[in-house]
Amino acid sequence: MPSLLRALHHRNYRLFFTGQLISLIGTWMQSVAQSWLVYRMTGSSEMLGLIGFVAQGPVFLLSTLGGVVADRFDRRRILLLTQSVSMALAVLLAALTLSDEITLPALFTIAALLGITNAFDIPTRQSFVVEMVERADLANAIALNSSLFNGARLFGPAVAGLLVAAGGEGWCFAFNAASFVAVLAGLLAMRLAPRPPRAEARLGVFASIGEGIRFVLGQGAIRDLMGMLGLSSLMAMFLAVLLPIYADRILGGGAASLGLLMSASGLGAFLAALRLAARTSPAGLDPWPARGALLFGLCLIGFSLSPWLWLSAAIQLVAGFAFMIQTSSTNTLIQLKVPDAYRGRTMALYSMMFVGMAPFGTLAGGLLAGQIGPAATVAVAGGTIMAGGVVYILLHRRRPERVAA
Repeated sequence: MPSLLRALHHRNYRLFFTGQLISLIGTWMQSVAQSWLVYRMTGSSEMLGLIGFVAQGPVFLLSTLGGVVADRFDRRRILLLTQSVSMALAVLLAALTLSDEITLPALFTIAALLGITNAFDIPTRQSFVVEMVERADLANAIALNSSLFNGARLFGPAVAGLLVAAGGEGWCFAFNAASFVAVLAGLLAMRLAPRPPRAEARLGVFASIGEGIRFVLGQGAIRDLMGMLGLSSLMAMFLAVLLPIYADRILGGGAASLGLLMSASGLGAFLAALRLAARTSPAGLDPWPARGALLFGLCLIGFSLSPWLWLSAAIQLVAGFAFMIQTSSTNTLIQLKVPDAYRGRTMALYSMMFVGMAPFGTLAGGLLAGQIGPAATVAVAGGTIMAGGVVYILLHRRRPERVAA
């Protein structure tokens, strides 16, 4: 246990961890409630795909600019701003929904504004970890972040499913708005050393973005990890966008069943994050991303064949474990390989692959499901992810690069 929680010895990280613990539960509650609200209003898989595209598309388009901002300016102040904007948007969404004045145009507008905010928040938050802990504890802090994210993913959807069934989606949005108080308080309470001036600040914005892209493309190990992650994130959304339809039409449930499926995935991811956090050294971590991708793809194929809710939930648990093994180990390997001068821009590209590919997956998944059906769409996604894992293994064998202990 002391090894598992060693990053919490740092005061600033404890404040960050505690605030995020509360806020992320609200974030997952809002995510589930928003999907269910769109499905309730439209009954359309295409609209579910479109809301995901609108919410996450800005991360793909603007995260490189967010990475430049994270490399040039005070990261805590950036997070204070982005978290405050996210809270204001949650308040607006709750007010409109609880007053029964929510419309599809308003819902899509709020989702797009939140996506723009996340384009700056995500790369900054990823880069900020290194300022809160010593480098020796960086891998542990990243894994604890993942366990935190997925611990919230375990409880948030389950609570959201029950709350939507009992009182409607608006109360989930209201809880999310209130949860931001915790993370804002934690950020304000931190004591951080001043950051030295950044050399890249002398470059123009586009030149700085180009410099970051050239750095990543020139690092074979980082480039291949990001490519495999982007493919998995793209295909993973084929299932994520179709979960409300699975819960309602295929598995014969409703909002509570949707919450169960998402919570099962969150439990698996939480267990995987704890497994990674328990490692005392990054040595030997290099094969883990590909292994996670292969298992994740296999799980999606199994899920596409399952006709029963509890079997589907069990597969979701293993799928969540596998996807977290891939994403968290990829994050750790990249953070250990990248110099701090390029950290913000590199993590912006990581965000593009991890989050920014998702809107294309939600849009494509919704459209493809309308043509060939949800089950076949999820099976295609699983096979594609497994193929990507095989290609990565073949490339990695030709150019082995290991992280030292």
